[in-house]
Amino acid sequence: MSKYFVRGLCMVAMLVAHPALNAKPPAAAARATAAASAIAPLRLDAPIPVGPQVKVGKLANGLTYYIQRNARPERKLELRLVVKAGSILEDEDQRGLAHFVEHMAFNGSTHFHKHELVSYLQSIGVGFGADLNAYTSFDETVYILPIPTDKPEHVAKAFQVLEDWAHGLRFDPDAIEKERGIVLEELRLGKGASDRMGKQIMPAIFNGSKYAERLPIGTEEVLRSFRPEALTRFYRDWYRPDLMAVVVVGDIEPARAEQLVKSHFARLKNPVPARPRPYAEIPARQATEALVVTDQEATGNAVLIRYPVQPVVEAGTIRAYRDDLVQALFSSMLNQRLQELSQLPEPPYMGASSSLGKLTPRYRSYNASAALGPRGAEAALTALVEENERARRFGFSAAELERVKKSLMRNYEQAWNERAKSDSATYAAEYIRNFLQQEAIPGIDTEYRYVRELVPGITLEELNAYARRTIPADSGKLVLYTGVTRPDTPQGAQLLGTVASAERARLHPHDDKAVATRLMERPPRAGTIVSETHDKALGLTRLELSNGVKVILKSTDFRNDQVLMSAARFGGQSLFGDQDILNARFANAIVASMGVREFSPLDMRKILAGKAAQVNVGLANYTDVVVGASGATDIETMLQLTWLKFQGVRRDEDLFKSYVGKQVEQARNQTAQPGARFGDAVMEALYNKHPRAPRTLRAEEYEQIDLDRSIDIFRERFSSARDLGFILVGSFDLAAIKPLLATYLGSLPTPELTVAYRDVGLRPAQGVVKREVRSGSEPKSTISLTFTGMAEFSEAEQLRLSALLEVVNLRIIDVLREKMALIYGGGASGVLSKIPYGNYSIGVTLPTGPEHVDKVIAATFAEIEKLQQDGPDAADLDKVKSNWIQNHRRSLRENGYWLGHLQTALSEGTDPAAILQVEKQVQALSGADIRGAARRYFNQQNYVQVVLNPETQAATTMAASGVQAAAPAPLPGG
Repeated sequence: MSKYFVRGLCMVAMLVAHPALNAKPPAAAARATAAASAIAPLRLDAPIPVGPQVKVGKLANGLTYYIQRNARPERKLELRLVVKAGSILEDEDQRGLAHFVEHMAFNGSTHFHKHELVSYLQSIGVGFGADLNAYTSFDETVYILPIPTDKPEHVAKAFQVLEDWAHGLRFDPDAIEKERGIVLEELRLGKGASDRMGKQIMPAIFNGSKYAERLPIGTEEVLRSFRPEALTRFYRDWYRPDLMAVVVVGDIEPARAEQLVKSHFARLKNPVPARPRPYAEIPARQATEALVVTDQEATGNAVLIRYPVQPVVEAGTIRAYRDDLVQALFSSMLNQRLQELSQLPEPPYMGASSSLGKLTPRYRSYNASAALGPRGAEAALTALVEENERARRFGFSAAELERVKKSLMRNYEQAWNERAKSDSATYAAEYIRNFLQQEAIPGIDTEYRYVRELVPGITLEELNAYARRTIPADSGKLVLYTGVTRPDTPQGAQLLGTVASAERARLHPHDDKAVATRLMERPPRAGTIVSETHDKALGLTRLELSNGVKVILKSTDFRNDQVLMSAARFGGQSLFGDQDILNARFANAIVASMGVREFSPLDMRKILAGKAAQVNVGLANYTDVVVGASGATDIETMLQLTWLKFQGVRRDEDLFKSYVGKQVEQARNQTAQPGARFGDAVMEALYNKHPRAPRTLRAEEYEQIDLDRSIDIFRERFSSARDLGFILVGSFDLAAIKPLLATYLGSLPTPELTVAYRDVGLRPAQGVVKREVRSGSEPKSTISLTFTGMAEFSEAEQLRLSALLEVVNLRIIDVLREKMALIYGGGASGVLSKIPYGNYSIGVTLPTGPEHVDKVIAATFAEIEKLQQDGPDAADLDKVKSNWIQNHRRSLRENGYWLGHLQTALSEGTDPAAILQVEKQVQALSGADIRGAARRYFNQQNYVQVVLNPETQAATTMAASGVQAAAPAPLPGG
């Protein structure tokens, strides 16, 4: 897992990670530490070995393969075909065709006719998009095929699929023309502010490199007019075994897997002559320049400083691994400082980061970036440059280094603890990176040893020297501003002047204030367990504590280092009047932004360094909610956090102002976004401006939030734990956890309070309501259809509704995308609810072109009417059942699945044992059930239709004329 694991887990701004309050490591980790001490010391110049968990081989034709047996999830195999060829290899007449080839992999091959492959895989439980998928990037194309291993023929056929992808695509002319429309819809879906701005930014980011001209989606001109020969030429030139890898990870005997790889891929041949596989260069930037790119529909304002690129050399030695650890520690410390500035009363930015990161697999550069707040670009650039300069000149403190070391070690410890419980897809991704980027794959046992032996020896002096070397002091750079078009948008000269002044500023060392080392000096006076019962069928232990709090426990072996917690009761925002809705809605976020008890958020991060525990509490619409997570050794920390949440609120007016200021800035940036306008129009059509309806707030509305009233609302609901039923699922020992529960949950205050929700009168519109919204400059549209009504809730009816929606989604993809080429993606979702009254809601969202809107709506209703008259095709219903059963079997080994089910059963009064009957209930679903559900829930006399069209009619006209004018060139032979 190497550096990607380190970088991903050490960025404090991206996660909360924390170890046990007691200093003892888990017994297994302690044994690993003792065992490591008996091994010969590490030689830094030694190469990093390939771990014993994976077999890496190479066929005579140059194809590489990776095979690992892994039992999680059970009866599942993750297959990947990796092609070291992407859009960077396209000729001028092929721009976008690397990606188009990927699409054609699902449109017919030697052994599968068009639609046959997807249909077959769906029939054995493999979902299209959710499971079966692929992606194309600059330098690679990757095909993703998860397959059930229940039957040997499924596995054999899956390898045939991979082989067909590798050298057996058909490229039928009719299929190409049909897919051309789908890919053009995908291109249309990506149009907007970010696309327009990206076309100006990419040449500067890549400093004139070919990468700037080879975005994987390609150009509309080529996509509309390319001849099939250009497509097959790309496939012939670059889909060849010496540029391929096959990855096999999962529930399979390695010898059987290797035999299948050889039998399907050994006969592949490389073309003669073979085109050399070039790698595009990115020139190093010599001069300093600024670029300002704005758009009226931009989603926000940001600045980026990109320093000159450097070639990436993967040395593959233990010394290089140690260098990556140094880089990770440095990045964590610097980004913690940047995050601290974002929590000042008047922060210079909303968020920021700075690190040495990869631009492509072969190049990296040092970058500093920030999302701008009310103070604008000057304040953000000044802070970014000064904090980098401060670290370069003065370095870091011993306390900062100690904290990030703790977090790094705890992250690796968690990964090692879960080594036998890691999903096959995680390992597959690691082997893909090894093939494409030469990332080391020694295995977590070896990596954990490296970290335990190397991290303690990384000194503060070494880190500070690294900072001086790494943070550029005097070099060419690109200073980039992106944002919403405004009169006060800075000019390039202003940006360069700000950066130059900050580089010359007089600075002082960072003041790292000492804080407490623990959350609580002593535990509270413990309560007691007054009753205990057991449910052997579900593996549950139910406790009642002396303060009336009830707890449900399910100890599992699904993960070795994960405990999840939740609690809920009725109440929430519904108990507060319309005049208080903003104060209630934002109470959670406001209270969280100010810290806990006497600790600010910055204090909390320092105290929790090296621990894996987090807790959030808040008011949902109709419930009060507590959610938490921890590692197996950090349960006490999680429970302490929970206890502290009920002990009052830390009031900090400066942090409140900082939070509100960020929300105001975000609101200002959303006003011109077509998506935000569209979403608000849908809610307005549905709920006629009801004060409780969800919507985008205007910037000035945030000024109505009252700090003290928000605090009062929070305290009113969370000064008492009465009627909260806590559920904990995960890797814990029952005997060890019970005293902790008695201490922290048993001592929570439980005075009287209202435990009920209030029906606030939020009801959807009746009859047929149709609206049009005109927003956005691109020729693109979105259709929203919402069906609502009264319904009686039951688990069986919820299952029928869910099955109906799955069938609808199959029909949308099969008809609107594959047969009619009117959309790239889209679908339906819905819910059946009993709170605050029995009701259902179904939403259908379909992005398309303005010229297709009427056809898409008509086709959608035609499919609905077919379901209402004839019910589903038996094959479609079987696909839904198969996929559900596969997912359910896998989910039964997930803590989160059990937690969600138990919480729902507790809140809604349903039978928790129903989880054991899901497969039987799914198998019992019939076509008549789906037809009946379609008739009940798709009421064509009661729905809301909202269509987003371009702001000007000219854009709509352009879309229609573009389709007609850009017909593809005639195919050879007619």
